[in-house]
Amino acid sequence: MNYLSHIYLSGESEEVILGNFIGDFVKGRQFMNYPENVAKGIMLHRFIDTFTDTHSIVNECIVKLRPGFGKHSGIVVDIFLDHFLAVNWHHYSFEKLSTFTKRFHAVLLSNFFQLPSRVKMVVPFLIQNKRLQSYASHEGIEKTLLIMVKYASLPAETQFAMQILHEEYEFFNDAFKRFFPEIIEHVEMKGNFKIVRP
Repeated sequence: MNYLSHIYLSGESEEVILGNFIGDFVKGRQFMNYPENVAKGIMLHRFIDTFTDTHSIVNECIVKLRPGFGKHSGIVVDIFLDHFLAVNWHHYSFEKLSTFTKRFHAVLLSNFFQLPSRVKMVVPFLIQNKRLQSYASHEGIEKTLLIMVKYASLPAETQFAMQILHEEYEFFNDAFKRFFPEIIEHVEMKGNFKIVRP
């Protein structure tokens, strides 16, 4: 799961949303340095990652990308899953995606000084470029992958990823539609809250 899915799966608590968003940047027992609900969000982030990374449907998707991305294939699948959440957004939220992302941006800005330093560097670009909304388009996915090639360890195989997405679009969309309701159910049980959706 990438940013959009993690935030969506956080429910309504701003603190849980914040914790889930920064989860990748809080290592080991550092979560104990945060307020209770932020720490809950960090642990929820870890639960989501473990559930996703070990799920058979996600592994079916990873196989499609392995020729170009090897051990990094799961990262691309996470971004694809965010794309299909954005595309199918009306099935999962009463809010428009633009309203949801603006509300999330407000959470980031009002809690900016709590963010880890590396996250503070990302936030202005995420907001300015409307990154979460951009996941709904192929151009947005391509741009995200190119950024990850430049600033992370993702192999420079963006065109391969976009080709696979185009050729196997219905396969990935179907995989998302099978997987996402399942992770919602498990997250609701784990977090003891309800994700309100149509």
